[in-house]
This record gives sequence, C-alpha cells and structure tokens, in this order.
Amino acid sequence: MRKTLFLLAVLAVASCKKEEVKKEPLYPTSTEEVAQIPEELGAEIFKGKGNCFACHQVDKKVIGPSIQDIAKIYKDKNASIVTFLKGESEPIVDPSQYEVMKTNFVVTKAMSDDELKALEAYVYSNLK
Repeated sequence: MRKTLFLLAVLAVASCKKEEVKKEPLYPTSTEEVAQIPEELGAEIFKGKGNCFACHQVDKKVIGPSIQDIAKIYKDKNASIVTFLKGESEPIVDPSQYEVMKTNFVVTKAMSDDELKALEAYVYSNLK
C-alpha cells in the first residue's frame, strides 16, 4: 500500500503542468531588432540598393568622384550631402557629372532621411 501511495504521489507530481519558460533568441531575428551604426548602414546602402559603388570608389575617380574627394569637399564647404541627394542643392564636387548623377535621384529621393544620413556618415567615414 505504501508503494502504491508513493507511486501515485510521484505520478501526481510528475504530471503537474510545468510553466514553460519563454527563451529569448540568442541573436536578433530581424533587422529591426539590430540598431545599426550609421556608417555600417550607409555602407550597405552604398554597396547595395543605392548602387553608388557603380560610379564611386573610395579612393579613385571612376565615373563619379571618389568618396574621399566628396567627403573632403563637402566638409571643407560645410555643405550637406543629404540635401544634395534629395535633389535640393546644386552640385559642388564635379558639376560636369551632374546630369549623370541626376538620374540616380529617383533612387535617393525614395530613401528615408535616416538612410540618407547613414550614406552621408559612410562617406565621411572614408575621409582621410
């Protein structure tokens, strides 16, 4: 009889529903969960959806001026790269290439202010 009671007690304890502990993932599961450094986001945009790398290289002129030249000139003139990418200011780096760049305003005008600021941060991060 004692064995039966003991066995029933063990089964009763074992059958009690345990409260599930919700485990948080070790790594974020979406990009919204990661607060990116602006320079990193800017680099992603520059090399990805912005397709900026097709015309601009870090340290040499290809089709457009190098991003080091862009950063230096915008810094020296205390101008806003964001304003230019929105199509709201005149070109100051290489006006002769403005018509080529103007075709890309379709892409840059569709970007959020945060994305444009991230692009600007990336450009300035290449300043030497």
